[in-house]
Parts: sequence; C-alpha cells; structure tokens
Amino acid sequence: MSGSLTGRKIAILATDGFEQVELTEPRRALQEAGAEVVVVSQKSGSIQGMNHAEKGDTVTVDATLADVSADQFDGLVLPGGVANPDYLRVDKDAVAFVRRFAAVGKPIAAICHGPWTLIEADAVRGKKMTSWPSLQTDLRNAGANWVDQPVVRDGQLVTSRKPDDLPQFNQTAIELFAEAGARRAA
Repeated sequence: MSGSLTGRKIAILATDGFEQVELTEPRRALQEAGAEVVVVSQKSGSIQGMNHAEKGDTVTVDATLADVSADQFDGLVLPGGVANPDYLRVDKDAVAFVRRFAAVGKPIAAICHGPWTLIEADAVRGKKMTSWPSLQTDLRNAGANWVDQPVVRDGQLVTSRKPDDLPQFNQTAIELFAEAGARRAA
C-alpha cells in the first residue's frame, strides 16, 4: 500500500474527546500510504485525545472548519470516542462539512462512534454499516442496515467498530481512498 495515496489529501475531522488511537493510527497509515493528512477541527491549536475514559495526548489541529472546504479533500476520516462525535454532530459547520463529502460521493471512513456525525448529515440511509454496538439503534433508526463485523464497506463508505479493528479499518480505508483517486484520474 506504500505510495498508493500519493497526491491524495485526506481530512480527519475531530475535536476534543476523540479516541486517541482512532485518529493517530489512521493518520499514520494514511501518511505511510503517501497521503497528505490534515486534522480539521472547530478550533485552532490542539484537541484532547482520550484513551477510553482517561486523558491521552493532544493533537495539533492543522486547519479549522472555517478555513477549509470539503472540496479541498479527496476523502474524510471520522474517528470515534464518545465526546468527539457528540460535539461534532451538534455543530452545523461540522455537519455541513460531512454532508458535502456524502453529497458529492467522496469516500468517508468512520470508526466507533464516528457514525453519529454521519447520521446527523443524513448520510446513512440505505447503507450497510457497523459501529460501536451502542450506536446500532441510532443507525437503524436513521435507515442504515447495522451489522456486527470488524469492517464494512458499502460504496464510498467504510465503517468499523472499535480500536481492535484498526488494522482492517485502515487497510479498507486506504483501498477505498486509492480506488476513488484512481477513478478521478481516469
């Protein structure tokens, strides 16, 4: 997979309370595959990671929602953690950012609680998806077909359940982003 994302620019949308490994591991994997990865948040500076219920490291924000457009990116990653997507799903700019990716068919990869923001962006109806188990009713109520699998790909959407699934999630997300980029280049 090394170099398969050269020339691709991928946004990771997150805010305080993200599950640390669900941001840092996809970012590392995407960068190793050659992508330019941009951490986008509601605020500048840094955002607080979590290791489950304990504070983790902070991550530097590369760009704010006010300074970027979904049109500048080739794909989107939505990490989980409980607080992170809960804060994002009530932020109109964050929801609009996610909605734009879905509306134009750009690839999106979401893990754990990350699909909460997809629900708010009305981007799950008719999709086969997975997530942290506590989201299954929310996803079903929003029209998704929820399944309990390590990773699920449905069209331009990749979803995964939890940190233990990161190897499969990262590999499938990279494949999706590479295929989407190859289609645009053709």
